[in-house]
Amino acid sequence: MVFPLQLTVLLSEPGKDFTGGEFLLVEQRPRAQSRGNVVHLEQGEAVIFTTRYRPVKGARGAYRTAMRHGVSRLLTGERYTLGVIFHNAR
Repeated sequence: MVFPLQLTVLLSEPGKDFTGGEFLLVEQRPRAQSRGNVVHLEQGEAVIFTTRYRPVKGARGAYRTAMRHGVSRLLTGERYTLGVIFHNAR
């Protein structure tokens, strides 16, 4: 079983502890070019994101599109984050 959300909290301070290392989200659209977004986080800020799919409104109704996540190349320093994976615990 998989629950579709994760949380990431940035523990390091951008510009002081590290440079580069931006959080990236890439939407893989069917029959179209992928669309990337950079999420700029400050120290202590969090982002909640889907682990696999998200719903998108299309001309013929809603459909799901694949989402990928990652981090851009770290240029200097060290970048620390806290990652929380939500799951369907019983």
